[in-house]
Amino acid sequence: MAGRPKKEFTTEEIIKLCRLNCTMEEIAAYFGCNKKTIERRMQDDPDIAEAIDMGRNLGKLSLRRKQIQAADKGNATMLVWLGKQVLGQKDKTETEITSPDGSLQPTQIVLKGVSSYDDSDSTDTDS
Repeated sequence: MAGRPKKEFTTEEIIKLCRLNCTMEEIAAYFGCNKKTIERRMQDDPDIAEAIDMGRNLGKLSLRRKQIQAADKGNATMLVWLGKQVLGQKDKTETEITSPDGSLQPTQIVLKGVSSYDDSDSTDTDS
C-alpha cells in the first residue's frame, strides 16, 4: 500500500504531553502530523488511548497537588476555590422571610442602623 510513512511515537511521549494538558492540536504539532492522525491512532490503538487518559489524569493529579500546597500555605483564593469545588461551598446564601402566620408577607421590615428621615417637618432656610 503506497502512501505516507506511518508516524511513530511512543506512549511515554504521549503521557508526557498529556500531563502538560496539551491539546490534540499541540500533540499533533509536536509529532509533525495532523490532529486527525492522533485521533485515528487513539481509536485504532488502545495503548495510545490509554496513554492519553493516563497522561491527562496524571496532569490533573499534579495540578491538584499544587493547589493543595498553595492552600496549605494560606493562599486564601485557593482555599475559597477548593472549598467551592471539593466541598460544594457557595458564596450565595438564601434567606426566607416569613411572618408569624407562616405566609411570605412580612408584617414589618426593620432596617437596623438606618435612621429615618422625614422631610415634611423641615423648613428651607435658604429661601
